[in-house]
Amino acid sequence: MKSGAWALVALILPSCVFAARPFVTDDARLTTGGSCQCESWTRVYQHSREVWALPACNPTGNLEFTFGGGRARYDGESATRDYVFQAKTLFRPLETNDWGWGLAAGTIRHPEIAPGPNLLGNTYAYIPVSISLNDDQLVVHTNLGWLKDRASGRNSASWGIGGEFSLRTRLLGIAETYGDNHGMSYGQLGVRYSVIPDLFQVDATAGQQLAGPAKSHWLSFGIRYTPDRLF
Repeated sequence: MKSGAWALVALILPSCVFAARPFVTDDARLTTGGSCQCESWTRVYQHSREVWALPACNPTGNLEFTFGGGRARYDGESATRDYVFQAKTLFRPLETNDWGWGLAAGTIRHPEIAPGPNLLGNTYAYIPVSISLNDDQLVVHTNLGWLKDRASGRNSASWGIGGEFSLRTRLLGIAETYGDNHGMSYGQLGVRYSVIPDLFQVDATAGQQLAGPAKSHWLSFGIRYTPDRLF
């Protein structure tokens, strides 16, 4: 995307980077204690592409750290890179037929755009809340958050609501919408398939901007590797 359009995506980016694939709206779950996971995906727009890889580890059992990055390229322009760091904890873990909530905070940095100590990027925090219904046949996730854009100094409120629902054994449907208080909103639909249950999954979504100055569309394809215990 061109620089202006990319900035609009970056405004929404905090929640979409760290939610469990393929969600943008985060959940009240953590990587297994004493283990790590890795999520990677690509998003394809009409004139641009993004590739992301985000390892996350939970060394204590209730404090997950995510560190990774992404690369975006618009047709005819140089690629840009983003580096992200986030910490997340839960105050009430999500259980079947119950609800849970937590807190996440982090930063997104763009060193190629603004090198040096005052890097361009966003600082953010949000509260994920999840509700399990009908023995996990439907799980609803909601987010409410805050972020600050360092370039403009503008503070924004972010929101999201999504649901994962069982379609058949190993296959989940995904539906969500998310946005901010400045009139930007997006939506996407997709599926998640467990190739090896509780270890390796693949996913695919189709999404579009619902409100705002642009009308972007995208396809997204991702993988998620979640070993039970590494240390």
